[in-house]
Amino acid sequence: MTVLIPSYEPDHRLVELIGRLRKVTNAPIVIVDDGSGERFKEIFEAVKAAGCTVLTHMVNRGKGRALKTGFQYIMDHIRTAAVVCADSDGQHTPQDIVAVGQASEWAESKMVLGSRRFTGKVPLRSRFGNRLTSKVFDAATGIDIGDTQTGLRGYPRSMLGWLLQVPGERFEYEMNLLLEAPARGYGILEVPIETIYLNDNESSHFRPVADSLKIYLPILKFCAASILSGVLDFVLLLVLQSLTSSLLLSVIGARIGSSAVNYGVNRRLVFDRQQTSGFAQSVSRYYTLAVLILALNYGLLSVLHTWLGLQLVPAKLLTEGLLFLSSFWVQRKFVY
Repeated sequence: MTVLIPSYEPDHRLVELIGRLRKVTNAPIVIVDDGSGERFKEIFEAVKAAGCTVLTHMVNRGKGRALKTGFQYIMDHIRTAAVVCADSDGQHTPQDIVAVGQASEWAESKMVLGSRRFTGKVPLRSRFGNRLTSKVFDAATGIDIGDTQTGLRGYPRSMLGWLLQVPGERFEYEMNLLLEAPARGYGILEVPIETIYLNDNESSHFRPVADSLKIYLPILKFCAASILSGVLDFVLLLVLQSLTSSLLLSVIGARIGSSAVNYGVNRRLVFDRQQTSGFAQSVSRYYTLAVLILALNYGLLSVLHTWLGLQLVPAKLLTEGLLFLSSFWVQRKFVY
């Protein structure tokens, strides 16, 4: 295995981490200086003297880009079975780093996460933020991950090419990896690790507002696209219902119009990446899903509006809410 550590404005803890790592493993260590500047030159010289390879960005480009720089270097210059990525602030023990790295060597086509259990003294913002992100991720993808924000992750060498293709330059990159992995056929394996927060996590460069928005951006874009098409579907339903007095024809007509808009927005803006499926394939999959959701939409509306007597507007809102999360998961996993 090879250890990869992205680092921005580190302190003595990086040097100490390298010293402790050297006591438990002889694996190559690659450190990416993400534009820390002259003030931190001595620290990087110290880890270089300890046998590490140091790659340097002249300006700060973000954690995602620093990881990609390391992945590219390792793919080009180091023969290794796996890469394990760790943070530079000492919040991962050498034993846990080695354990995740070793698990990655035999975990074919699986991303290995060093998963914290958040026991003991954990800063409130870290405990709440991780739990919220895990719940949102579970709801959006159907995959239950205990620690979506861990920086200790391992990847077999076979995944390096894909790691370089996934979009994201800063903290959102690691969330994008989790979101993209299932669609590419990669599994996710969690390995329990120790939970360590030093000085209330004050050394973290995570920006709560800006970086959280980037992490949630794929889900937020899907919400926006769904709201847009949902409003169109809603308006068309009311118009067609007033013109035809047929719930079935109104539902079908409204869905045809809104689905065409929804497909175009999702393909270009929400799931826009190095797409694994071509246009024809994604269209066929999308409209297969659309037919299924149309049937479910009509069935639920019939039960709520016709049988239970609920007014059309609240019945429509309740139906759309029930179908929203399942639609996101299916589109990300199978359509695009």
